[in-house]
Amino acid sequence: MTELPNCPKCQSEYTYEDGNMLICPECSHEWTLESEAAAGDDNKIVKDANGNILTDGDTVTVIKDLKVKGSSSVLKIGTKVRNIRLVDGDHDIDCKIDGFGAMKLKSEFVKKA
Repeated sequence: MTELPNCPKCQSEYTYEDGNMLICPECSHEWTLESEAAAGDDNKIVKDANGNILTDGDTVTVIKDLKVKGSSSVLKIGTKVRNIRLVDGDHDIDCKIDGFGAMKLKSEFVKKA
């Protein structure tokens, strides 16, 4: 029997195989061995709501009205965000929006323009 790798998310040793996927029963994280090898490159792939790959400097459009935390204003659907920067963390887009200033956005709420 081959040794399965620990979960990359929670480091649990109780991972199991299901087809070509590896699954962690403790945190429910699923991954493939190919994605684990790609993670070793330290290049995080960020995709928009439609599945397009985003890169630094792209222009994106907001696809949903978003409440701005700590403010009563709303970031309207269709707002264009230019020159994005990808960062690690919960919010993976760092940008400046005219009229709002510096913001962090989640890639699931934008589409590539």
